[in-house]
Amino acid sequence: MRALITGCSTGIGRATAVELTKRGYEVVATARRPEVLDDLDVAERLALDVTADASIQAAVAAAGEIDVLVNNAGIGVGGPIECVPLDRAQAMFETNVWGPARMVQALAPGMRARNRGAIVNVTSLAGRAVGPLNGYYAASKWALEALSEAMYLELAHFGIKVIVIEPGFIATPMLEKDEGYGTYAPPYDELGRIWDGATAKLSGGDPPGPELVAAAIADALEEDEPVLRRPVGADAEMVVAARESMSYEQFIASMRDLLGLDW
Repeated sequence: MRALITGCSTGIGRATAVELTKRGYEVVATARRPEVLDDLDVAERLALDVTADASIQAAVAAAGEIDVLVNNAGIGVGGPIECVPLDRAQAMFETNVWGPARMVQALAPGMRARNRGAIVNVTSLAGRAVGPLNGYYAASKWALEALSEAMYLELAHFGIKVIVIEPGFIATPMLEKDEGYGTYAPPYDELGRIWDGATAKLSGGDPPGPELVAAAIADALEEDEPVLRRPVGADAEMVVAARESMSYEQFIASMRDLLGLDW
């Protein structure tokens, strides 16, 4: 089995490349700057920018026949809805939504012709339940969730699995790289402090590492009939279960009470 993973420079993508290699996959690890992959012991390392059609075409041609696509590449842009520059939100959508769409359009035809394959879309707990100060990022993940639902219905007929992985708070470099606008300046600075405390409480203080997500991806791929969505992490499992068990108003009231939100 040959798997192509996007966004392997750090975090979940790198951990998934390692985990799938351990489980016998031929892994094609990709990143915008392929030199950061030099220390990865994988079948192939390629340059890939999921926002650029020419880059995708070149990588797909070099990769050869792909059985598994892991759409992991993503960026974060945070802040109140009124504060985030729309060009930065649009750039995030180019990576988080249109990037996976481009990869699917490039690789799904081959999978369909062979009547087998798997597509894993890494979304987020934010794709199931939205907190403050992260609306645009959550919207990008909700969009990918919607595309995944459509693909699940469209591609199963051709023997292609579609799997959605929904990590909660995970300790990755992306947390440090996220762009932020207006969260810690008036009038939202108080909410920023409150929400920081709430997220720390929700994650238990020390969030797990990306290896937890990598193992969840590998486990899902090994299932004969995987469920579409798989929350990853105790926080994601708890929040998703609560979100699905009650009305939105009840859910928000419960989260306010659990996390001590008084905004």
